[in-house]
Amino acid sequence: MARKARQRISYVLPLADSAGGHRLGVNGLAVDSDNSILYSGGRDGVICAWDLHLDLKCATIPDYDEKLSARPETTLRAQVQAHTHWINDIALVHSNQALVSASSDITVKLWRPAATDRVPPQPIGFHSDYVKTLAVPSPTSDWIASGGLDRKICLWDLGGAGQTLCIDVGEDEAGSLSSKEKGSVYALAATNNLLASGGPESTVRVWDARTGKRITKLVGHTDTIRDVLVSQDGSTIMTASSDRTVKVWSTVAGRCMYTLTMHDSSVWSLFSASPDLAVFYSSDRSGLIAKNDTRDAVEFDEGLSVAVAQEHEGVHKLVVAGDSIWTATSRPSINRWRDVNTEHAEIDLPESYNPHRASVISTKSRYSSPPAQRDVHPTTNGSLKRKIPLKHMLRLSNAVYFPSPATVDGEHRASIVDTKKTPPSPEAGTMQPVRAQPDYSVVGQNGLIKHVMLNDRKRVLTLDTAGEVLMWDLLKCVPIRSYGKRHLEDVQKEVATTATVANWCTVDTRTGSVAVILEENSCFDAEMYADDLELDEDIDFRDDQRINLGKWVLRYLFSNLITEETRRDQVFRRQLLSTNEQQRLQRANAPLSIQLPQLHMNGWHQAASGPPSASTLRPTNGAIKLNTPGFSIGHATPAVYSSPTRSIPSMNPLSPTAEEGAPLDRRISQQSGSQTSQPRQSSDRNSDYFSSSRLPNTELMSPGSVSKLPVTPGEGTGDNTPPIGEGTPRDTPSKEGLFGKKFRMGMSFSGMKKIGRVQTNDKDKPTVVEEKEEEVESDSRSSKTSNSRVVDDNLLGTVQKIRFAYEDSLHAQLQNHQAHQNGLPVPTPGPIDVPSAVTPSLPAETPVLKPPLNTTILIQEDRPEAGGVADLFEGTVGSLGEQCDQLERAAPMWLGEVLLRNQIPFKDIVKISFVLEPWENALPSIANDGNNRLNANRMLRTKKILAYVAERIEPQQPEAESDPNAMRPDEYLELWCQNQIVPVTMTLATIRSHLWRGGGDIILYYKANGKKEILHAPQPTSSIPVTSRSTASSALGP
Repeated sequence: MARKARQRISYVLPLADSAGGHRLGVNGLAVDSDNSILYSGGRDGVICAWDLHLDLKCATIPDYDEKLSARPETTLRAQVQAHTHWINDIALVHSNQALVSASSDITVKLWRPAATDRVPPQPIGFHSDYVKTLAVPSPTSDWIASGGLDRKICLWDLGGAGQTLCIDVGEDEAGSLSSKEKGSVYALAATNNLLASGGPESTVRVWDARTGKRITKLVGHTDTIRDVLVSQDGSTIMTASSDRTVKVWSTVAGRCMYTLTMHDSSVWSLFSASPDLAVFYSSDRSGLIAKNDTRDAVEFDEGLSVAVAQEHEGVHKLVVAGDSIWTATSRPSINRWRDVNTEHAEIDLPESYNPHRASVISTKSRYSSPPAQRDVHPTTNGSLKRKIPLKHMLRLSNAVYFPSPATVDGEHRASIVDTKKTPPSPEAGTMQPVRAQPDYSVVGQNGLIKHVMLNDRKRVLTLDTAGEVLMWDLLKCVPIRSYGKRHLEDVQKEVATTATVANWCTVDTRTGSVAVILEENSCFDAEMYADDLELDEDIDFRDDQRINLGKWVLRYLFSNLITEETRRDQVFRRQLLSTNEQQRLQRANAPLSIQLPQLHMNGWHQAASGPPSASTLRPTNGAIKLNTPGFSIGHATPAVYSSPTRSIPSMNPLSPTAEEGAPLDRRISQQSGSQTSQPRQSSDRNSDYFSSSRLPNTELMSPGSVSKLPVTPGEGTGDNTPPIGEGTPRDTPSKEGLFGKKFRMGMSFSGMKKIGRVQTNDKDKPTVVEEKEEEVESDSRSSKTSNSRVVDDNLLGTVQKIRFAYEDSLHAQLQNHQAHQNGLPVPTPGPIDVPSAVTPSLPAETPVLKPPLNTTILIQEDRPEAGGVADLFEGTVGSLGEQCDQLERAAPMWLGEVLLRNQIPFKDIVKISFVLEPWENALPSIANDGNNRLNANRMLRTKKILAYVAERIEPQQPEAESDPNAMRPDEYLELWCQNQIVPVTMTLATIRSHLWRGGGDIILYYKANGKKEILHAPQPTSSIPVTSRSTASSALGP
């Protein structure tokens, strides 16, 4: 059986007064034109849906010089924390009804923002490294492709069927060891039949989307491929690269057809809504946004390239819809720019520029004549071609004509631009974007980008994107102080303390917020003294009480869950008792009536005479057989079998016992209520008449009962039954309860040898190995029940174990009541009750905390095969009660044990070794033999050590113990380390890290401060001084 993956708990502290929007840079954009919604995915792991309030279907793209009117503002529609790491790409699917996101948390998730059930994004697939890109073949497709740094392209079924195809790009270059390290997928595009991928090795690979086989490999770029587009028919592929070029490839010819050079820096993003890529947009590292139109060009590289806008930093993603362009950068804001109409447009050349091209030899232009000399063709609306000034134009390709400044005839020919060799054109330095400012900006929030954990392990300093330093309390989950715009290191020096606390959590700010991660093997390691904590409420703690930080914060993060589980526990116990009462009154398969005995010796009335019986007799119409005590076996028929649920009637009518008369009415009421008297049929023998639980045998042992020695059949008659108490101790309760080992030995009939074996004394009684199977089958012992019942390995398993214990407790109480009613010498039982076993920690142990209700709670699971963690559950502190069922299935069992039973996982105490010596031998040594090397819990305080010293060097003074004004040892003794006095509240861990600052045993010196005269204790003559580590640890305390 595979070992269950390790789970961890994470909680994310909410930002104070945080409005909607991203806190870190935005990496992904997608537009739903039908509903006018913009979706964005950021480095904070958040997906936002924005209402654009624009008519994107009927929008008209304005000319470059058209006066722009004001348009509505963009508002936040919805926001969800989809991932716990950067979102690298998003894509709309299912006709814009769902959104898929790819993240560095190695997951691919699908979110349905319009769904009524408000289900958060659900994972549809996992990679084994960062997922970098997504590709959708069409808006109505039923699959999506994802690529990542694990060198794999995976196809995922959007209906929930999981992975349908996996392409291992790293295995594509077989035979080369170094090639397997290549293949990371940075860019991906898809049609229904093919996939195109690119990455850091500068190669474009084309794959069959149905079989996963590589169709071809396109080589030509000289740097990382950043983005890929594929035409609708799959004949053309366009790639953007860090080599500052955009290449156009033919899948039919298998080669590069055009190289476009309109950018002067790394090209990061491409977008096109044209099926044949005739109009496409590109952006680069410098922030330039270019619109490229080739609709009127004879060749692809003869089109126009217009500089639409200039961002302040690199554009990671751009999308276009209607008349607008949206850009995503490393800032949390999203800018909207007005598009520029380039349909049937041409360059408007100034007079200073030569309208004629250079020689054909030098330019190799594909133009038959310069654009300025073209015939003017009317546009579709009858007007002349729109002209765009040259200052807004970019040179689409170095291989074709581009206008240059006019030259003087006598000027040297070298001044003519050689378009084949010269890099940027002369106008490059004066290029001006058409749109100087964005049309609208969706403003983001300030996110956290850096943090420092302080020594006390409960406070952390953070730095946000605005440069402000904040201090956070990890236990209260709130910011507690702002230090303004300062250097983080400077503030750290001011607020640092000498406290040394074990590392109980991990903090990261990679999503712009403080995320605290708790692991099972470390989150309960840290403790702090209650008097060192700043608590809002006055609580009386015991002296030197320590509080476990992990248990403390978990107790109140999941307080709503505990409240809900407590409520459910009360309902379950009430139902359990009610069901038991109903079963007692109305039993299944109960006989409609019984025939009462007709003899004069009536076993139902107390007035009858006769010897007392150990249990109530059943009506038998006078037919009674003699039984072997403890086995319900007739003396003459040792092979007859009988179980505790079937009693063979005895042969002799016996007089009733005292307890058999009074409860008659109650026992009759347990029947179905029918008064028809009919003989009991043999089919009724399997049903238990007198109780819903198994009726104990007359001779069975119960707690506090007197044991009777069973007699082997054939060794005597019924009159030879040994007297009570012979050979067995009286009033010794069985260690295993009513249905203990003795009962199961009495139940065994696999061989007669066991019966003889039972006759030995308890201390000489051998172990009966043959009865293991019956022990497992018995449901009366909680320990065996726990082994035989299957519980889930999650928080629900803790609830199941508690409920099984309730059932066992109720069953034991019923048996005890039945035994008491049968006259067995058991303690008088009280009323049947099942006390609650849900015992969360009390405020005296974990003082009340009130974390914000919007604090995010995550249950995550390690995925070693995937190289990261997967989210199993997401909720908030305020919603955990409503999500109880989901949380029970996702949370680990150790969390349930901590919350519901106040039990933390066992772990060995970390101890520190130290040596105690008197300062300059002014005081006696603590050890007679000179071995003063001790060890103790690392949380041991100095005053405990001084108390130990005082106990060893001073004589016992009983009157001082009762004196309330007596000085404490830490008031007249001092502890020194490295020539520094040790504060009385300092722990061993702090002494080691801040005073000793080294390895090996800590050397501590004790001396008197003169406030009290120390009466030296006489040197002990005992040969057992406190020298051993174990003894010292015990004396020093925990």
